[in-house]
Amino acid sequence: MFDLFNAVAYAEAVGDAGATATVGSSLPGTIIMMVAMIAIFYFMLIRPQRKKDKAVKDMLSALKTGDRICTIGGIYGTITALKEDTVTIAVGTQKVPMVLARWAIRSVEDALLYWTAASVLFLLFFRIG
Repeated sequence: MFDLFNAVAYAEAVGDAGATATVGSSLPGTIIMMVAMIAIFYFMLIRPQRKKDKAVKDMLSALKTGDRICTIGGIYGTITALKEDTVTIAVGTQKVPMVLARWAIRSVEDALLYWTAASVLFLLFFRIG
């Protein structure tokens, strides 16, 4: 307990000169740490999100009639008509039309969901591999 009072008395005796020297010497370290934290947030969070947003925007602007798509609700279909903000797709074997907002498209699918008769005959007659 007595040591605490001595420490307080010593700090008061040193005055503002000692406190200023301590604060001044830690200021560059603090600035460097803040810059490092901002850089980490930029490269770990902001930059990847911007790249992902750009990829989605490019995918939505490159849509064309005949593309197979998957919606955010999990519905697969083929684009039959495009407008500025909406997309009409044909769903299922009966080609039921659905009108969706462009932003509701998750991805453009590369693979076909079903085999056509011509592709099955081709594989039967011309065995590849």
